[in-house]
Amino acid sequence: MHWIYLLVAGLLEVVWVIGMKYSEGFSKPGWSALTLLTMTASFACLAKAMKVLPMGTAYAIWTGIGAVGGVVAGIVLFNESSDWPRLLCVLLVVGGIVGLKLTSAH
Repeated sequence: MHWIYLLVAGLLEVVWVIGMKYSEGFSKPGWSALTLLTMTASFACLAKAMKVLPMGTAYAIWTGIGAVGGVVAGIVLFNESSDWPRLLCVLLVVGGIVGLKLTSAH
């Protein structure tokens, strides 16, 4: 169950980073509220996951999911670059996330 909390926390991080972009510096109330709500939920899920999972593993996976999701969202929603060196770097992050999961004792 703690891995599910961690996955949800990471996905919520992706939502709040998208919301932050759309909030335009917290100048749009609706997007700002969504950002703050999903931030809070993301931290709460991360905290639940860290009750059992190692801190370093949980935090690295949480930020990794957010980073990869943020890059993908940037490509899809904001027409950011999808050149091969950038995608290769994203694959390296995914490899690190998978490696941490596979080597975790929990």
